[in-house]
Amino acid sequence: MVETGHNHHHTPPRQTAAPPPLPLGAARGPTWTPAEQLHQLQYCIHSNPPWLETFILAFQHYIVMLGSIVLIASTLVPRMGGDHGDKARVIQTLLFMSAINTLLQTFFGSRLPTVMNSSFAFMLPVSSIINDYSDRNFKSEHERFEVTMRTIQGSLIVSSFINIFIGYSRAWASCTKRFSPIVIVPVVCVVGLGLFARGFPLLANCVELGLPMLILLVISQQYVRRVLPRAHDILERFALLLCVGLVWSFAAILTEAGAYNNVGEQTKRSCRTDHSYLITSAPWIRIPYPFQWGAPIFRASHVFGMMGAAIVTTAETTGTLFAAARLSGATPPPAHVLSSSIGLQGIGMLLEGIFGACVGTTASVENVGLLGLTHIGSRRVVQISTAFMFFFSIFGKFGAFFASIPLPIFAAIYCVLFGIVAAVGITFMQFANNNSLRNIYVLGLTLFLGISIPQYFVTTTTADGVGPVRTDGIWFDDWLNTIFSSSPTVAIIVGTLLDNTLDAKYVDDRGLAWWKPFQKRNGDVRNEEFYSLPLRIREYIPTRFL
Repeated sequence: MVETGHNHHHTPPRQTAAPPPLPLGAARGPTWTPAEQLHQLQYCIHSNPPWLETFILAFQHYIVMLGSIVLIASTLVPRMGGDHGDKARVIQTLLFMSAINTLLQTFFGSRLPTVMNSSFAFMLPVSSIINDYSDRNFKSEHERFEVTMRTIQGSLIVSSFINIFIGYSRAWASCTKRFSPIVIVPVVCVVGLGLFARGFPLLANCVELGLPMLILLVISQQYVRRVLPRAHDILERFALLLCVGLVWSFAAILTEAGAYNNVGEQTKRSCRTDHSYLITSAPWIRIPYPFQWGAPIFRASHVFGMMGAAIVTTAETTGTLFAAARLSGATPPPAHVLSSSIGLQGIGMLLEGIFGACVGTTASVENVGLLGLTHIGSRRVVQISTAFMFFFSIFGKFGAFFASIPLPIFAAIYCVLFGIVAAVGITFMQFANNNSLRNIYVLGLTLFLGISIPQYFVTTTTADGVGPVRTDGIWFDDWLNTIFSSSPTVAIIVGTLLDNTLDAKYVDDRGLAWWKPFQKRNGDVRNEEFYSLPLRIREYIPTRFL
């Protein structure tokens, strides 16, 4: 080998920095970055399906919300002394007021696609009113019914000012500014999980209808649409309606064939399609009007119990609105939107007292779950659904036809829809540090107590509505029993207290860096896009009410 006279200086190759080590387990699969919006939504809050699909989807929302109204009326009216005609008129009134409150909220309140429906939070204070009149002498049962309804009217009218005050005084906005993703996760979860008694326990009252409905809905909506690509969109959006029609027809066949002629009364009420007697007793045309049962009766002992239910609906609506925002592609509702929504809910409760509803309203959890089931979060669909509510609340015979759907069919639907809402709450955890033991502690304790405490209060409440708190003051008993029977209310109390007192300095772990901009009016540019009032109405409203 010959050496030359030239000296060759070879520069050593540049040493590249070693890549940072992957987190434990990252090499085994992909990791998902947090997503503020669900990308599988086909229509978000301000995009709209074609008109024909919009009307069918709106009718589907009407069918879903109808079950709660029928269940509440069927439970309360007979205990008041009302007959089947009174029950039909109460259902018409509840439908009518749900339509009004839904329009108010979607146009001037939260602006989210949420149906306002009758709330079970009022069952306990209403039961207390019923018990108060049960031992008194009346000329007839119908008179007892009317006096009870007039007392409920007066209690609703007075208690409505609780929501009006905490909403428009911005007191609720100050409270919700203390929230973080660590609080929202258990609150939204228990909004769905806390209603488990209206799921399979109600379904089990008529297994031969409820179980086929549940299985058919899951198979057709999730599996068949993947096997039949041409029917994908139809089954994804309208499978619920198709399944209700099939199982309802099956129930009618069993009823006509005499399958329930020799069964117990409870089975007849749950399974038969003609046992509600609504079609024969409902008027053809009737428009609910103010003070239809007579002048309201105001009694302080009953008003305080109803105030507790008003506070509970505030917590329930708040948790449901966060789920609705997530499932409609909107940003989390800002504090001022939540506060004005609660204030408007109070105005709606005032109207319900004036028109003679037997309970107040709250944001419907099942209809929010329907947004996730159909992948359609359009605000217009929910607004159009109020047309069906108005129509069937005025033309009673037609409304009674759909109100005769057996309740176990609705319970099967709830098993799916409540589960979707509960799962949506879990998705908020991605915006906080889910590896923080502090967060795990707050989340776990809040979630468990949010289910366990209300379960104790519900299971120890007697059949006539007497809860575990029993003192000499019935109004105080009703207030506490109502508050602590609500899962969202307990979760908000426990979660907010723990999250703001236990190592609250770790703002990054709590997800506040992501959360805070959404809680300010101009904190995120999308807030105006999703929550601005229509037709420039904001310019004519005093700023203290915004």
